[in-house]
Amino acid sequence: MDIRRGLSDILAGSVFLVFGLAFAIGAATYEIGTPLQMGPGYFPLVLGGLLVLLGLVIVVKGLLAGEGEAIGPVPWRAMGLIAVAVVFFGATVRGLGVGPSVFVTTLLSALAGHQARIVPAVVIAVGLTALCIAIFIAALQLRLPLLGPWIGF
Repeated sequence: MDIRRGLSDILAGSVFLVFGLAFAIGAATYEIGTPLQMGPGYFPLVLGGLLVLLGLVIVVKGLLAGEGEAIGPVPWRAMGLIAVAVVFFGATVRGLGVGPSVFVTTLLSALAGHQARIVPAVVIAVGLTALCIAIFIAALQLRLPLLGPWIGF
């Protein structure tokens, strides 16, 4: 059996397996509870189990697949922008506030595509920022600042 047959499926399934196992192992440090009285570790354990199951299905599919295509070049620019966007959001959401942090994070993520253009990226960022503010600040009333202390308002 040629391992290149479904290499992308095997790699993707392996990522799901790793994340699923990490969630399940992390959940083991919390009280699990029962389905009727769930503890804090119940949902991560179930999620981890589902990710492991999904990963196994994808790996098996990759091993049984017919001829697959080559993976191709790694989109380093896109991977870098997405990683920077996630780190930026985590580091600035309390300091800049939800509005600016979501806007910049979305803008960076939208520009990660290989055919990304600035005007559609800004439109996406404005729309997603408005949606996040409406859902998380207005509807769910999370106690995160709309504009944070770093801005000076």
